[in-house]
Amino acid sequence: MRIAETREALLDTLKDAPCETREFVPTMGALHEGHLSLVRAARRNGGTVVASIFVNPTQFNDPNDLKNYPRTPEQDMAMLRTEGVEVVFMPTVEEIYPADAEREKENEWDFGELDKVMEGATRPGHFQGVAQVVSKLFELVQPARAYFGQKDYQQVAIIREMVRQARERGETWAEAEIVECPTVREEDGLAMSSRNALLTPAHRAAAPDIHRALRLGALKAGELSPRELERYVRAEIERSGVLKMIYFDRMGPQACIAVQAGDVRLIDNMRYDN
Repeated sequence: MRIAETREALLDTLKDAPCETREFVPTMGALHEGHLSLVRAARRNGGTVVASIFVNPTQFNDPNDLKNYPRTPEQDMAMLRTEGVEVVFMPTVEEIYPADAEREKENEWDFGELDKVMEGATRPGHFQGVAQVVSKLFELVQPARAYFGQKDYQQVAIIREMVRQARERGETWAEAEIVECPTVREEDGLAMSSRNALLTPAHRAAAPDIHRALRLGALKAGELSPRELERYVRAEIERSGVLKMIYFDRMGPQACIAVQAGDVRLIDNMRYDN
């Protein structure tokens, strides 16, 4: 496994891997089984698997959230090596965001209402930061395919729209296929997340109520109005007195939820047929 910490090192490492064989898994580290499922999906295509580890500051609107985000680089390296990843890109913030204000301005995206609802409504600027870093990573890696988890459903929609706009602009990386992979869960139903490691024992014990409430909501979706359904799911989430629902909303067939568990924000989603 080769590790690149600079743009130049990454480009040199990838020079013998044609773009059409590059399978890319971007991450912020603190890896878990959900990330590894993306790596395995990438490996099934038989190309060069590239993973990145970069905690992106521009997508955090809360400085404390950025400061406390879990970082486990040595463990991450061992996991990626075991999974057969060929290239890992681990840049510094300065490497991704050199002092060039005009260049940053060019990377602004117009997502309309897509980044104004749900996560976008409660985390201003979050999705602009996501698009900013993913577009930079795509430009460097030039992947044939990039892999993302369905747990971050709205994020996947943002990235698909970003790629569509980039294709209209004629960007060289805009032919990348976005591969959406199923959410991986703990045995008790909690969606795997790097943030789960930050939960207190009491919040971890209550956290499975998120998935349970989504499942119960799916059973009620055909008989309750949207507002009634929201109230029903909220009651199920907050019945323990430990969790606080931030929002429950629909994006097409997907029901999406965000929950505050102490100092930790957790998200999840589930397809509703009604």
